[in-house]
Amino acid sequence: MVLKTFNVGESVYRKFSDFCKGNGISMSRQIDFFMRSVVEEEPEAREEYLKKLDRIRKQRTIHIGSLENFKKRYGLE
Repeated sequence: MVLKTFNVGESVYRKFSDFCKGNGISMSRQIDFFMRSVVEEEPEAREEYLKKLDRIRKQRTIHIGSLENFKKRYGLE
């Protein structure tokens, strides 16, 4: 691991820091992931994410019709 210093806008830093804290993720790990995704052609995805994505793809879709039908069905009017 290498320690590096970068210049980042204060407001962007605060927003990203709050985002990371709010989601319980490591800021430096996110920066590392971003940098790897830029330089690698095929960034690695976590196995659990790929399984979840595969499960979602296999689910049956629900036809809801128009927006008006959706609103009536789910009591949004």
